[in-house]
Amino acid sequence: MAGPRVVIIGAGVVGAALADEISARGWTEVTVVDQGPLPATGGSSSHAPGLVFQTNSSKTMTELARYTVEKFCSLDVDGKPCFLQVGGLEVATTPERVAELHRRHGWITSWGIEARLLTPEECVEHHPLVNPDRVLGGLLVPTDGLAKAVLAVEAQIRRATERGVTFLARHEVLDVQQTDGRVTGVLTDQGEISADIVVCCAGIWGPKIARMVGMNLPLTPLGHQLAWTGPVPALAGQTEEAVRPILRHQDADLYYRDRFDAIGIGYYGHRPMPISADDILSVGEADDMPSVLKFTEDDFAPAWTETQSLLPATRDAKVEEGINGLFSFTSDNFPLLGESSEVKGFWVAEAVWVTHSAGVGRAMAEWLVDGHCSSFDLHECDVNRFEQHQLAPEYVLARDCQNFVEVYDILHPLQPSGKPRPIRTSPFHTRQQEHGAVFLEANGWERPQWYEANSALLEGRSIPTPNDWAAQYWSPIVGAEAQATRETVAMYDMTALKRLEVTGPGAADFLKGLVTGKVAKSVGSVTYTLLLDHDGGIRSDITVARLARDRFQVGANGNLDLDWFTRHLPADGTVQVRDITPGTCCIGLWGPLARKVLQPLTDEDFTNEGLRYFRAKNAYIGTVPVTAMRLSYVGELGWELYTTADQGQKLWDTLWQAAQPLGGVIAGRGAFNSLRLEKGYRSFGTDMTYEHDPYEAGVGFAVKLDKGDFIGKAALERRKTDVQRQLTCLTIDDPHSVVMGKEPVYDGERAVGYVTSAAYGYTIGKGIAYAWLPAELATPGTTLHIGYFDERVEAVVAEEPLFDPTMSRLRG
Repeated sequence: MAGPRVVIIGAGVVGAALADEISARGWTEVTVVDQGPLPATGGSSSHAPGLVFQTNSSKTMTELARYTVEKFCSLDVDGKPCFLQVGGLEVATTPERVAELHRRHGWITSWGIEARLLTPEECVEHHPLVNPDRVLGGLLVPTDGLAKAVLAVEAQIRRATERGVTFLARHEVLDVQQTDGRVTGVLTDQGEISADIVVCCAGIWGPKIARMVGMNLPLTPLGHQLAWTGPVPALAGQTEEAVRPILRHQDADLYYRDRFDAIGIGYYGHRPMPISADDILSVGEADDMPSVLKFTEDDFAPAWTETQSLLPATRDAKVEEGINGLFSFTSDNFPLLGESSEVKGFWVAEAVWVTHSAGVGRAMAEWLVDGHCSSFDLHECDVNRFEQHQLAPEYVLARDCQNFVEVYDILHPLQPSGKPRPIRTSPFHTRQQEHGAVFLEANGWERPQWYEANSALLEGRSIPTPNDWAAQYWSPIVGAEAQATRETVAMYDMTALKRLEVTGPGAADFLKGLVTGKVAKSVGSVTYTLLLDHDGGIRSDITVARLARDRFQVGANGNLDLDWFTRHLPADGTVQVRDITPGTCCIGLWGPLARKVLQPLTDEDFTNEGLRYFRAKNAYIGTVPVTAMRLSYVGELGWELYTTADQGQKLWDTLWQAAQPLGGVIAGRGAFNSLRLEKGYRSFGTDMTYEHDPYEAGVGFAVKLDKGDFIGKAALERRKTDVQRQLTCLTIDDPHSVVMGKEPVYDGERAVGYVTSAAYGYTIGKGIAYAWLPAELATPGTTLHIGYFDERVEAVVAEEPLFDPTMSRLRG
């Protein structure tokens, strides 16, 4: 036996996959417990229809699905395969869905999986039951197919058992035991099991188990309809379980699969049917299995009518059985993976469907055994990503139900989220409303995208209109605000960006060990630096301002940065970290006239000599105390001005009154994004993630290998000389061909990379797209093409930054 003592709660597809993967890596002192029988335990895995469609807007989710497909294809139980690779076909019955399939084809191509767009005739050729009069086109992914979930569970149980893993059926977990903030074991109805690590893979029961250690797991089980027809005469004599591709008819919230001479019909078009994890029956109480609720025929009626239209052969059959099966939903549609922030050794792998199960098993095994996941970028999936308001039961229920309703909807990248809104508003919110702000949401904050009051700025300007898709949630005012920022001065609300305070006598040494730059400098210094994982991948890019000997302010990217800092705090109590975002606010005052606005309002010296670039100082702006940092993410002279929330509106009014006579404006996030891309500034989570290192991402300047040790340094020294891909700036001449991100990039007919961030550059007069490309193609002047819906948009590799390469405007 090897490794720590591990207890996995739940023996469905996730628990079984984790047991298999973790034992393959040498940890074999593992016990898997489940309240149900094996291998059909009674959870979602036991009734899942098994359709595995790999296409997803998230690269991570596609890669998790791809691994699941590859692994399940290699598994069998006594010769019975665990995966039927019949392919996956999505059909369009509306012009809007045809366009969406082109976008989805772009995603799957970007992530490196073979896919083909089909004509209506080809759709019918691949799935002869489809009504040729209804279909306008399709998307085929040949490697998709049907996962035999229960067989896959059994196959992985057998493999793990051979390595020494113990599986205990019919063991209900009553408590997760802990001492001094660390798990020590689990208590079941048949006794205690000691453990150093407990991993909750309980699926729909996950919130109930997590509460045993005081963890609020934002997951909602929802009922989802699955019906089976009786024999379909057109399928009579079919001896193989599945011969046609799994089929999605997303315009009507439907999917289909073969089962010999019958057809399975899944439906998302009905009302949300949420249930509390506490109200799910136990294995002994349920008539069939706990995850199966009674079928509601009235909810299914529209699905059956539409099915008979799309698949006319079903008119000769009847619906003979059906269920409302429970599945897990989250507020952002991503799994919940990782260790509790409060109780060491308690991990979760929750809200994982069969599609991604084996991939998650591998990811969790790597994370547990190696201390980090090397195969997948998990920043979207980390359970500690949520802000506090996102854990509120009302919020979780509302968003999870909304995601059920929208599961097959065509969603724009900027489409505003639904209720509850508003949740978080900056102190400037009233003033922004007065100026006609058009708000989108950012981490719960209402953040202006543009201001209708700036429509007068359009006079005398020629702002190109992008294509129809890019023109959604856009206004020409965005371009006017961007140009006005470069011409005069603009105020930007930067409150939504997370701010952390690191204090204590050990603060400087603490930060030195976590970041790639030199931050233990003089008081007033500001440093752009990186947080790395142990494999050298970028966890975040941050700014660190030394405001006093033992006090630093960190400009962070989100709650995962706070979690990372907290996990690495020294045990001696010499360092404290707290989130100061809710009690503070920030205005970015930027533009060539910024100093003319600010200097008359204060007695402090804001000349170039008085406060140099990347320096900070405390000052009074009128009567408002601020921390001023000379930073700019739009590439113009200016400052980030921080104050407490109670003083925010006064700061806004003071600056606005001074800016107006100089032609100053207030500007939104649309302009900000355009300006930052002109300047080549990266956005973590979009342009670079855990899978990228600083040298690939073009931020190697933030790494100081001579500063002493820091997390990820050793790995980075190995990776530095092997840069095979590069984050690259592309420009597009056609002003209407504004891409949105995640589109494939082609060298001839070969897909070679994908777009990260994109926008129109209103100063340079070109479209901008940053993309991950092979290093040999990242040479300025190289002509490539971006796959945008059904178009190929010409793009040229450009030197960066596109604007002010000498930094004269920033340093002036």
